[in-house]
Amino acid sequence: MPHTRILIALLSAITLTASVPAQAGTEAGQRDFDWEIGTWHTDVRVLADPLSETEDEWLHFEGTSVVRPLLDRRANVVELKVAGPSGRIEGLNMRLYEPQAQRWSLTFVNIRDGLLTPSVYGGFHDGAGEFYGDDQLGGRPIKVRFLIRRQGPGKATFEQAFSQDGGATWETNWIAVDRRS
Repeated sequence: MPHTRILIALLSAITLTASVPAQAGTEAGQRDFDWEIGTWHTDVRVLADPLSETEDEWLHFEGTSVVRPLLDRRANVVELKVAGPSGRIEGLNMRLYEPQAQRWSLTFVNIRDGLLTPSVYGGFHDGAGEFYGDDQLGGRPIKVRFLIRRQGPGKATFEQAFSQDGGATWETNWIAVDRRS
């Protein structure tokens, strides 16, 4: 019964989390996304065929991004719903704060295929968020970089880039500009 084992592991993790006292200095990091809580209007550009030899074709989408806090802001979820001439994108971005490592993990859930992407990990330095991870594209291993830049209280930019050479060069393939609704 694999589902039972998963449930037991999840309940064990919840129990362990509840019984571990907060470490000094870890609460500050768990508030890194407080500025983003709420509803945003989002304009998204997506590179149609990243890391390919084809000419860059950017697809445009528009819609909303809603950010909700969870677990005393140690986690949050972003619900993205955008549409454009090329179709729709609906997804969730689950963000979890790891107090021991003082970092965040960001994991995207694509509603179309119901799969979780491999997480990217990192945090905020000087007001900008930088997150890195490993993934695959077309069966090839790639590096993923996700950047968050606040541009005042009512605007932020989110960029994703892929690297096929271990991070020596990056190709941006996702740019979202969010404005407070």
